[in-house]
Amino acid sequence: MNEDTIAAIATALGEGSIAVVRVSGPEAINSVAKLFRSKLDLREAASHTVQYGWIIDPQSDRRIDEVLVTVMKGPRSFTAEDVVEISTHGGIVAVKSVLELVLRHGVRLAEPGEFTKRAFLNGRIDLAQAEAVIDLIRSKSDRAFQVARRQAEGAVSKKIFPLRQQLIELIAHVEVNIDYPEHDVEDVTAELIRSNCRQVREEVNELLQRSNEGKILREGIVTAIVGRPNAGKSSLLNALARENKAIVTDIPGTTRDIVEESVSLSGIPLRLLDTAGIRETEDIVEQIGVERSHGALNDADLILLVLNRHEELHEDERKLLQQLKDRSTIIVVNKIDLPERLDTAEIERDYPSERIVYLSAKEGQGIEQLERAVTGMFFSGAVESGDITYVSNTRHITLLHQTRQSLEDAIQATFEGVPIDLIQIDITASWESLGQILGDAAGDSLLDQIFSQFCLGK
Repeated sequence: MNEDTIAAIATALGEGSIAVVRVSGPEAINSVAKLFRSKLDLREAASHTVQYGWIIDPQSDRRIDEVLVTVMKGPRSFTAEDVVEISTHGGIVAVKSVLELVLRHGVRLAEPGEFTKRAFLNGRIDLAQAEAVIDLIRSKSDRAFQVARRQAEGAVSKKIFPLRQQLIELIAHVEVNIDYPEHDVEDVTAELIRSNCRQVREEVNELLQRSNEGKILREGIVTAIVGRPNAGKSSLLNALARENKAIVTDIPGTTRDIVEESVSLSGIPLRLLDTAGIRETEDIVEQIGVERSHGALNDADLILLVLNRHEELHEDERKLLQQLKDRSTIIVVNKIDLPERLDTAEIERDYPSERIVYLSAKEGQGIEQLERAVTGMFFSGAVESGDITYVSNTRHITLLHQTRQSLEDAIQATFEGVPIDLIQIDITASWESLGQILGDAAGDSLLDQIFSQFCLGK
């Protein structure tokens, strides 16, 4: 448990109905009680109750704000410490005045993520759950939020813990066999090691198989919308965003720079990049826009190549079709509401039907088909978020890969006749890698790096 008491504003600064100052630590209740005037002394309030009153400056006896104060006594709180939350009127002045007063009475300002860090250090949650808290805050879609919520509830931890338990029992068998060979214990054979390591590896593989999908739900797909001028790229961005984010005209070359917008497509977060039309041009400004389009093309996870069905295929588009066929590319044949002049046979020769979408961005027709194409390209079937446990954190994915490699090394060593005390090194390494996901023996530098990403008050 920490000896000092911390405080921070737990809500976003700005105009709103209420704002919350959160205080946590051994002196949380006493510190706020000195500033709070009500019918009941805050020190006598029962845990998990809300008290009405005023925050008063004890030096001047001046009323600062009319508030509601919530008391949560440890360990039945998020940090497992005494926690007091002061609900003030919304607005910058009121909440800052209350916070400054609290900080003048034996409380220090919390560091970013320190409340969640204390929850971890006090055993309230493990490190995987702590990391999921920031994913909850940053969720860009409903499905991403549901995945993060399950992780915060311990879905990943519940998968990892029994695997560690199985490995530690195997390690114990090995050590007993090594240290007490005279005792009548079960011999640790190569087959026993292989069997256990394969079982754990199979579970790790299952988590890794969905890790790419989980990472997409967490971070989104960087999506470049490319094509020739006047193909309908900006109209497509507006249709996906469901509002007019990009300027649309009949004049080719309207978009000179990259227009960015975040959208949710069937629960998948997409970071859309509407690029300048790719063509040869003498306009210096447009040339810069075309260069940036090529840069976005190279960095994108998904490319939507927009073709104008009302025009014949241009040589620039033929080059793009060949250049992008080995990338994650969906061909968007736009303007199906106009007479057809595009020969689609040339496209269908190089691209399968599931990667070609026909739509009218202007009329909003065919957007559902595009959603299905994106989902099919990045997910094995429909996007799921119910009972599926997704591993979405890059650190966790890296540690799972390390775990799998150590298990495979141990299995291989059993075939090569390596002594079991040396095989134990690989088994222990896999057990430790899984433990790092949960935060066992996590170093200060790792914790500082993780919690520094949090906002103040969380």
